[in-house]
Amino acid sequence: MDLKTNVLYFGDNLDILRHHVPDESIDLIYLDPPFNSKASYNILFRESSGAASDAQIEAFEDTWKWTNAMSTFEEIQAKGPVNVARMVKAMVDGIGHNDVTAYLTMMAIRLIELHRVLKPSGSLYLHCDPTAGPYLRVLMDQVFGPKNFKNEIVWKRSHPHGNISRKFGSIHDTILFYARDSRLATWSSPAIAHDPHDPKVKKQYSRWDDVRQDWWQPTSLLNPNPNRPNLTYEYHGHTKVWRWTLERMEEAERQGLIYVPPDGGIPRLKRYLSEQRGRLMQDVWDDIEPVSGKEDLGYDTQKPTDLLERIIEASSNAGDVVLDPFCGCGTAVHAAQALGRRWIGVDITHLAINVMRRRLRDAFPGLGIEVIGEPRDLSGARELAAKDKYQFQWWALDRIDAQLVSGKKRGGDRGIDGLVLYFAGAKEGHRRAIVSVKGGEQVNPGMIRDLKGVLEREKEHLGIFLTLRPPTQEMRTEAATAGFWHSDDWKRDYPRIQILTIEEVFSGKRPDVPPAARPPYAQAQVEREKAEQPGLRLR
Repeated sequence: MDLKTNVLYFGDNLDILRHHVPDESIDLIYLDPPFNSKASYNILFRESSGAASDAQIEAFEDTWKWTNAMSTFEEIQAKGPVNVARMVKAMVDGIGHNDVTAYLTMMAIRLIELHRVLKPSGSLYLHCDPTAGPYLRVLMDQVFGPKNFKNEIVWKRSHPHGNISRKFGSIHDTILFYARDSRLATWSSPAIAHDPHDPKVKKQYSRWDDVRQDWWQPTSLLNPNPNRPNLTYEYHGHTKVWRWTLERMEEAERQGLIYVPPDGGIPRLKRYLSEQRGRLMQDVWDDIEPVSGKEDLGYDTQKPTDLLERIIEASSNAGDVVLDPFCGCGTAVHAAQALGRRWIGVDITHLAINVMRRRLRDAFPGLGIEVIGEPRDLSGARELAAKDKYQFQWWALDRIDAQLVSGKKRGGDRGIDGLVLYFAGAKEGHRRAIVSVKGGEQVNPGMIRDLKGVLEREKEHLGIFLTLRPPTQEMRTEAATAGFWHSDDWKRDYPRIQILTIEEVFSGKRPDVPPAARPPYAQAQVEREKAEQPGLRLR
């Protein structure tokens, strides 16, 4: 199979890995797999009754249950590496049939595939929290081998809490760093550039060079080894064992890099602040703030771009391929694109795919974004609706640039699936066109009457009935009885109830509403090209 890069995949990452990603083709993998860590330990470790759990439609909730993991467990036992199969069985035997072992089982099969697609020089960073982290570490030792474990990185993800009850505050995540082959792994030692405003730095680099416009400090030119006859000579009246040869010393002086004290002291080297790598990174990262401000796209599990840039710079080179199999809102692919890497993003929800597509489109104007796995025609839309009506709903809303209203559990939308924002005029400001989405079910005039009722309840002017199945003539008649809303500002009439089919959407038709004064979603900032200076940017 050929590897496609700079592409998003909609679907189960296990299937994507097996059918679209060849052996040893990926340079760097970052994954932040979802896990319901907010649930109590009593719930997470409760033995499964075997009954099917209610489906979750919240995109950010963990949905891996033991009833869904049983067939995967059997596959690992029958076909997986012996040591991995043995470890997974030991975990299930010891911990029981519950959400935790379901999660570990589903992760095990994916980690086996991720190990397969990594190049010998590749690395993997798995982002997790303290709930599942210890178990994942044991599991990854079996998949990658303990000798290929690099670091357990601690990222301080939030500031101290003030409402802690009977325990210490939990303010960090863990990132498990493994190499495919520890001896061959790509590595560029990251460092944090010195902050010239830091009082300690100011004290060290206290001298100013008007010519170079840079701070500097004098450092020793003496050789730590006293037994170096070839480096022993007189220089500016001092016979010492020097670090450099006399020729190199004189060349450095011509370049203005040698400081000769006016009082006849020992010459010293000028070390300039801008040329220093700064503090080498350790395994505790407390200098990267959580997502906030303009970077925040409103996605619950969004990670800061600085965090992913540090990982990508440390373990890949320009042009390498970065894979994120649980892409979420796309921070990893965003950072990869900004740093000149190729990338592959995978997610199982259209909600995440929609956020990623918009983020990349806004941050990198003109970037072509291909999504593989989403409907491209009417038959694909029917297939998606039959498989998962909520995924269909999220996809359909994105096609008409509508906001999703209910990403929560089923039944909570009160007849509103989405909203199309528009500017009604100077007097009314922004208003909402209410969208009702219907997938595979039969449609009828009663659904139009329901939408009319929602408009009256919400006191809104316009409603959009977005349907996969063609409407009946009775439905069109019912919609026509709602009449028109006249806009004085836009000087025209708009149908109050508009029926829009998915077939029409594919042909380019969109809701007939006034334009919006702002996008209906948080926009990513436009990225400027970033210099290829691994680890040198001030975080």
